[in-house]
Formats: sequence, structure tokens, C-alpha cells
Amino acid sequence: MIKVLVADDNAIMRRGLRLTLEAETDLEVIAEARTGTQAVDLARRYLPDVVLMDVRMPGGGGIDATREVLLLPVPPAVLVLTTFDRDEYIEQVLRAGAAGFLLKDTAPEELVRAVRMVHAGHTMIDPTIVRRALDLMAAPSSRIGAQERSALRQLTERETDVLRLVAAGLSNSAIGAELHTTESTVKGHVSRIMSKLGADNRVQIARIAYRAGLDEDG
Repeated sequence: MIKVLVADDNAIMRRGLRLTLEAETDLEVIAEARTGTQAVDLARRYLPDVVLMDVRMPGGGGIDATREVLLLPVPPAVLVLTTFDRDEYIEQVLRAGAAGFLLKDTAPEELVRAVRMVHAGHTMIDPTIVRRALDLMAAPSSRIGAQERSALRQLTERETDVLRLVAAGLSNSAIGAELHTTESTVKGHVSRIMSKLGADNRVQIARIAYRAGLDEDG
């Protein structure tokens, strides 16, 4: 069972998230917070596996709360949900250590999938903002190193195709449709790409691809 803490100052939003998550047999909402401070206190008390964190809340807000809960002895994965996609929020959320950033209009099934993915150690960023996240997190003057370039040469042609599409912000299902293959096959390619590039998550391989000049049109 994946234990989830929901932090949002909107009671209707909290209720909707609870109903969405608890419709799944492997997800349980163990607490709800209305402020950033309360989110930290409840995370310390209940030790959730995943925190769904709003950005704009009273009491320090979600970004400060994210930094604090990640300092706990057994930190949860933090998945930020917001109606805002402003650049400063994207950058602050990722630099605070959040495992994911989704907009609140994300489909319920995608939200559920994201909770499971961040709990499993993956990073989830809304496909519509992946490229901007990469722009913000990588210095414009950065150059790919010799070790990374050597690792990129180890990729097969199909793995390179998959990597370009990951860097372009496509989900596994969308990549599968683009390459006329199954989502499970794409997942296998992504896993092998991460292994070859020495990366821990999808965002890291996308950043390497972006810095190397790989994209959907490349």
C-alpha cells in the first residue's frame, strides 16, 4: 500500500484527490494538510511514501515545505501539483528536490500513474513543460562532456530515437505511437538508455540529450 499525504489549501481539491487516489486498491490517503507548515508536521508524524504538494499555500507554501520534508530521516517522494506553470515555480520545485511536477488539469489516470512512478523512484514532469524545465535546469553555455558523449555512442539507433523523443517531452505511450511499438517496449528502451548513460531518471537522460543537441528534429 502506498501511503499518500495530500497538501492543498482548497478543500474541494483535497476531496477530489482523495476520491481519485482511494479508488485504487494500492493507494491510501493517510492525511490532509491545508498549509505548508501543516504538511511538514503531518509528514513528520505519519511518514507518507508520497506527498502531493500544492505550490501556493499559506504557511510557507509548497516549495519551502518540499525542502523541509525531504530533510526527514525517511523522506517521501514529493509530487507537486499546481495550476501554475510559471518558469520560476518549475525551477524552484525541481531545485527543491521534488520528484515530479504536474499541472492540476492532469487526467486522473495520469495522476495515479505519476504517484506510483515517483514512489518507485522515477521522476515525473508534465510533458507540456519538460522542454522549459530542461532550459531552466541546464546552463545555456553548458557542453556535454567526453564521458557522456562516449556513452551516447553506445546507444543503438532505436535507443537514440527514443532518447530524442524523451527530450522532446513525449510520454512512453506517445513515443510508442510515434515509433509504432508498444509502451512496454519503450519502457525497456528507456531503462537501457538510463543504464548506459549512468542516469537515475528520465529527466537526467533528457538533460543529457538536450545538451548534446538531440531533439525530435535532430
